[in-house]
Amino acid sequence: MQPEVRYARGDEGYVAYAVYGQGPQDILFIPSWATNLEVMWEEPSVVRYFDRLARFARVLIFDKRGSGLSDPVPLAALPTLEAWMDDARLVMGAAGSERAALIGDTEGGPMAMLFAATYPERTSALVLINTFARWRRAPDYPAGMPDAAVERLIEAYPPLYGTGGFLEVTAPTLAADVRFRRWQGRLERLAMPPGASATMYRWVLEGDVRSVLPSIRVPTLIIHRKDNLHHRVGHGRYLADAINGARYVELPGTDSYPFYAGDTDAILDEVEDFLTGRREVAAHDRVLATVMFTDIVGSTELAARLGDQAWLDLRNAHDVLMRQLIQRYRGREIQTTGDGFLATFDGPARAVRCATEIATAVRSLGLEVRVGLHTGEVELDHDAVGGIAVHLAQRVMATADTGRVMVSSTVKELVTGSGIEFGERGLRALKGVPGQWQLFEVERLPQAWG
Repeated sequence: MQPEVRYARGDEGYVAYAVYGQGPQDILFIPSWATNLEVMWEEPSVVRYFDRLARFARVLIFDKRGSGLSDPVPLAALPTLEAWMDDARLVMGAAGSERAALIGDTEGGPMAMLFAATYPERTSALVLINTFARWRRAPDYPAGMPDAAVERLIEAYPPLYGTGGFLEVTAPTLAADVRFRRWQGRLERLAMPPGASATMYRWVLEGDVRSVLPSIRVPTLIIHRKDNLHHRVGHGRYLADAINGARYVELPGTDSYPFYAGDTDAILDEVEDFLTGRREVAAHDRVLATVMFTDIVGSTELAARLGDQAWLDLRNAHDVLMRQLIQRYRGREIQTTGDGFLATFDGPARAVRCATEIATAVRSLGLEVRVGLHTGEVELDHDAVGGIAVHLAQRVMATADTGRVMVSSTVKELVTGSGIEFGERGLRALKGVPGQWQLFEVERLPQAWG
C-alpha cells in the first residue's frame, strides 16, 4: 500500500516524509534530490524495492527541502548538506526513530556520509550505493570526471530534464522503455522545476566530502556497479579505500539512477545480508505462462483529436471490454500499460483465442490494437510478473501490424493440433533480446471456435 505522506515542521519549513513497513530496525533512505513521495508509488519497481527493504526494516523516506512535497527553497540560497542533515534528523524525530541505518544512494551519498560522521550515535550502519565523495577529477582524485566531461553533462542536463532522457546515461537498460521513460519524466517534472533542478545538479557536481571519510566509524557497506556510466566505479573504489573497515561489493551492470532502475535484487541481497546477517532472497514462484501484451494503435493522435474527456471515456470503455475478455478466457490481468494491457494465461490456445477476439472486438469502439504473445517461465512476485518471457512478449507485440496478433514460435509449437492457422513472418531481431526469433501471425481459428 502507498504510505501516508506526513509533514515534519522545522525552523526552515516543512519536510514531507513517509514510513513504510514495520520491521525490527529503522532504515533512513536518502536518494538523490529528484523525488516526489506521491508520484513514486505509481511505479511498480519502486514498490518492489521498498517491499524488499520492509521485510526486515521500518523504512523512513523523505523529500528533501526544495524537492517534491517538501517546502521549496529560493534558487539564490540552495540548501547545504548541513541543511539536508537537519531534514533527516527532523524526519527521524517525527517518526520516533532514535537510531537508523542510512542508505545513501547516488547523490544522496554525500549527505549520508556527513550524517554518519557527525551523528554516529544515531547511525547504526551506513550503506553507500553508486555514490561518490567528489565528482570532478583533481590531482589527488583521479577517480573523478575530467572538467570537460563535467561541463558537457551540465550543458546536456537542462533540455533532458523532465523527459526521462537522462536514462540514456544513468540507466541504459531502461532508456528504450517508453512507458518507464514517460513516467520518469513526469516524476522529474513534479520533483522540482527545471531551473531549480539544473542549479541543484551543478551544485552537487561541485561538492566534496572526502575530508569527512576518515571520521566515519560506523559499519559501512559500499556497493557499486562495475560498468556504471554516470557514477563511475572509481568513485566506489575510492570510498572503500578511504573509509576504515568498509566492506566493498562490486556488481555487474550499468544502471545507477534512479535507485529502482533495472534488476536491483543483487543490490538488495547485499544490503539485507549486511544489515541483518542473513541473505533472504525474495521468494519468487516460477511458473510457465503465456504472456499477452496489447497496445492501442495511434493512441496519441486519437487522444489529440478527441480531446481529454472523450478520450478518457473511450479508454474506460476499452478497459471494460478488455477485462471482460481476459476474464472469459481465464486470463489474469497484471497491469495496464498506458495504452494497453499485460495479462497472463495458463494455456496458450486460450491466450490466442482471447487475443484474436480482442483484436476484433475493439473495432466496435472505433479502435485498433496490436497484440503479442509468448510462452515461457515467469516469476510471480505478489501481483507482478517478471522474467525474460515478459520482455519477449512485449517485443513480439511491437512487431505486430495494426489489428493483428503476433506470436513467438514457442506459442505456435505448443498449440500444434489445435487447428489454429499461422502465417510465417520470418526471423526478427527483438530489441534488447539476444539472437533472432521466428515469429508467426495468427491467421485463422478453427471453425468450431466460431
